[in-house]
Amino acid sequence: MTHRTRTVSALAMILLSALAGTGCSGEERKDTPELRPLAVKEQVSSIRKGGDEYDGYVVNWAGVLANPNPWHFGEHVVATVVAKDADGDEIVRMEQPLDAVPPAGSLPFTGQVLATERPAKVTIEYRPAQWRPAGRIASAFKPFPVSGVRTEKQPDGTYLVIGYVGTPYRLPAGTLAVTALLRDKDGKLLGGGSTFVDDVQEGRKRRFLLDIESVADTGRIAATELIARTWGSSGGPYEELALGGAIPVHTVKPTMPPFETDRGGQEPPGGDARP
Repeated sequence: MTHRTRTVSALAMILLSALAGTGCSGEERKDTPELRPLAVKEQVSSIRKGGDEYDGYVVNWAGVLANPNPWHFGEHVVATVVAKDADGDEIVRMEQPLDAVPPAGSLPFTGQVLATERPAKVTIEYRPAQWRPAGRIASAFKPFPVSGVRTEKQPDGTYLVIGYVGTPYRLPAGTLAVTALLRDKDGKLLGGGSTFVDDVQEGRKRRFLLDIESVADTGRIAATELIARTWGSSGGPYEELALGGAIPVHTVKPTMPPFETDRGGQEPPGGDARP
């Protein structure tokens, strides 16, 4: 075999190896699971006459989006709400940027807009999420505790929700969105409302108040579901809190005096039975 023949053979082997490597890489990419889109778990809309406070009609909506992907935030999601009259003409079109959906989590949201005419149909569509890998596992993104909740049906037809929100994290949360979902006795979503609280710190609770007008017949409300979450279209604030660490569960010192003797060291009845 001449030197030229050996050179050509060596180049051919290198080319075949490169092609084989490319094929393997392609197979690996195919084996990588694709990110699944956000799922609309439930959504509802309602229309109410504005009354003395508003001219025209108030269009309310509420929904829940679920993220089936355990390692990625769903970010920069936008809901487009369109209201049309009986002839199919568009009365209202509104784009609502939504907060980031945590890995393997869900996003409850609400909104409202004014319409000069009474809509006959309201539709909600969603722009696909942009996906960003999360720096922690899904269980690290702990829920924000809500406590001391009181609800009251108001004479003007609104529904009042008052409570407190805390944090499970060491770092302070700049702004949290608090959403109330109102359900009937069968668990069906009727409507809801949202508000914001600022500067939620370790060991402190912040009060929130919601005056919800999205349910025409408040007598149908049987349950109020409350969820607090970080505010913003990016998962960065939530991830920063999780990376800063969670507050230990047992942080209160015992109030009882210590035992004079260790109870674990007491002899069993009958004395020492060891041989």
